[in-house]
Amino acid sequence: MIRKYSNKDKPKIIELLRKNTPAFFAPSEEADLSNYLDREVEDYFVYEENAVIIGAGGINYFPKLRLARISWDIINPNFQGKGVGRTLIQHRLDHLKGIENMDSIVVRTTQLAHKFYEKMGFELEKTEKDFWAKGFDLYQMKMPHKK
Repeated sequence: MIRKYSNKDKPKIIELLRKNTPAFFAPSEEADLSNYLDREVEDYFVYEENAVIIGAGGINYFPKLRLARISWDIINPNFQGKGVGRTLIQHRLDHLKGIENMDSIVVRTTQLAHKFYEKMGFELEKTEKDFWAKGFDLYQMKMPHKK
């Protein structure tokens, strides 16, 4: 089941990040995620199975730029490759369908996960070495918004 994030979910989301560190996230990103959950959440969703959070991901909006950004996708390593990430992405793409003042959807990821987003229809726009932390390069990807 996918539902809206609530502040009480924060410890479990941080725990998910830790389970993915250092495989997909740098240790320094935990403070960034904590700040995001406290101050930058616009639309954030959790994927639960048997009342346990196994994934999460958000959307942030940039109306002046006419784009939305997929933010902070985190999946429990035991559930990676089982469709949880795909379901969360599709949920957010469906959520965005009713929004008119948008041209693009962007995701900023790493060299470790960009192939997943490529399979979802995103195309590589730019890269930047060591953007997130040493060894974690930025892979900015984009797709047109389908209204």
